[in-house]
Amino acid sequence: MSKFTDYQFKPFLREAIGRLGFEQPTPIQKEMIPLILKGANAIGQAHTGTGKSHSFLIPILQRLDETKDELQAVITAPTRELAMQLYEELNKMIENTMIRSSILIGGTDKQRSIDKLKSNPHIVVGTPGRIRDLAENGALAIHTASILVIDEADLAFDMGFIEDIDQFASKMPTNLEMYVFSATIPEKLKPFLSKYMDSPVHVQIGNKKPLTEGMQYSLVPVRSMDRKKKLLHVLHAINPYLAIVFTNTKQNADEIANYLANHGIKAGRIHGDLSPRERTRMMKQIRDLEYQYIVATDLAARGIDIPGVSHVINYELPDDLEFFIHRVGRTARAGLEGIAITMYEPSEDDKIVQIEKMGIPFIHEDVKNGEWIEVKERNARKKRVKEVDELDRKAVSYVRKPDKVKPGYKKKMTKEIEKFKKRERRLKRKNGK
Repeated sequence: MSKFTDYQFKPFLREAIGRLGFEQPTPIQKEMIPLILKGANAIGQAHTGTGKSHSFLIPILQRLDETKDELQAVITAPTRELAMQLYEELNKMIENTMIRSSILIGGTDKQRSIDKLKSNPHIVVGTPGRIRDLAENGALAIHTASILVIDEADLAFDMGFIEDIDQFASKMPTNLEMYVFSATIPEKLKPFLSKYMDSPVHVQIGNKKPLTEGMQYSLVPVRSMDRKKKLLHVLHAINPYLAIVFTNTKQNADEIANYLANHGIKAGRIHGDLSPRERTRMMKQIRDLEYQYIVATDLAARGIDIPGVSHVINYELPDDLEFFIHRVGRTARAGLEGIAITMYEPSEDDKIVQIEKMGIPFIHEDVKNGEWIEVKERNARKKRVKEVDELDRKAVSYVRKPDKVKPGYKKKMTKEIEKFKKRERRLKRKNGK
C-alpha cells in the first residue's frame, strides 16, 4: 500500500489519519500494519522518529471490537513519559468513538487507576511495573487481552522491566499476539522473545538509522579551554528554538544547569533523580516553552519525545556510542532542520573515528569572538605528514642512485628529488586532489 487511503480502515480511523495529516505510510508502517492486521507475531526494529508508534496503534484500533465489554490490547512503554506520549497519540485517534482507554503509570494515584479500570477499558497503555501490580491484585482483567505491544523493548530490558512483563504476559491468553518494537535486539532479550513468540516476522528498517536530511553535525574542539566555559561560548553563538545539552551523569547535568544559571542562562533539567511530580512539571514547562535550553542525561534521548528541538549539544561523548544516534535523533524531526554540536578533546579521537564509521559526516568548526569559523580537520596534520612521507618515498624510488658515482652526485640527486616532488604537487593541484 503506497497511501493510507489504499487501506480499508474504519471511518473513524480514516478521519483520524486525515486529521493528523498522514498521507503515505513510513517504511516501518508499510511493513508492520499488514502484519498486525492479520495477527502475525512480529518484531519491528527501527529507530526513534520512524513512525513506529502509529505502525501499531492504527492496526490495533482497526481490530478492536467496541461492542465487547472487555480489555483487548495492552501496550507497554518503559518510561512514564513514553507511556503518556503513546496515550496522547492513542486518544487523538479515538475521538468521537466508543473505544475506552486507560493510562497506567507509576507515580500516580493507584486507587484512581483501579477506579478507572472498573469501566473495562478496551485498550490500556502503561509502564510494566504498574500493569503487573494491577494485574496481580485483580484490578486489571488482563486474561481477556489477546494483543500485547512492547515498545522500546531494549530500553525496557536495560531498565530491568522484562521480568514485570513476563509476569503479566504469562496471565494472558495462550493465543497471545505479541508485537515487539526496539532500536536494537540485545542477545539477552532473545530468550524472553522465544518464550512468547513462535517464529515471529522480523522487520528491520535499516541496520543503522539513516542520516537525517537537513541535519548538520558540527565537531568543536575544546582544546585547552575549560569544558564548561567552552559550552558557554557555544551557547552564546547559537540562537536555538530549543536546545538539549547532553551529559553522561545526573551529577554533571545538575552541575552544568547550575553553572549556566550562574552565567545568566536559564536551563531546564531532565534526569533520573527527578521525582515523578518534578518530571511532569518540567515536561509541562518545556512544552510551554519556558526554557530555551535543557540539560539532560541519555534518559531523554530514549525515554522522552520533546517537540521542536533545533539543536543537540554533546557536552561529552556517551560511553555507549549507540546513544550518539539516539541523542542526535532528538532534532531534525518531522521534516525540520537540526544541528548537532559535539565537543571533543584529542584523547577522544578514537570515539570520533567510530562515530564517523556509523555514517556521521562531521564538519570541523569552532567559535571565535561569538562567530562560527571553519577549522582544519582534527587529523589534518597527520594526513599532511602521511602525504609528505608518501611523496618522499615515491621521489626516492623514482630518482635512483647512479651506478657510477661522481663528486657532487648527492647534491644532484637531491635537486632531482625536489624537482620530482614539485612536479607531483603541481599535478595534484591541477587535478583538484
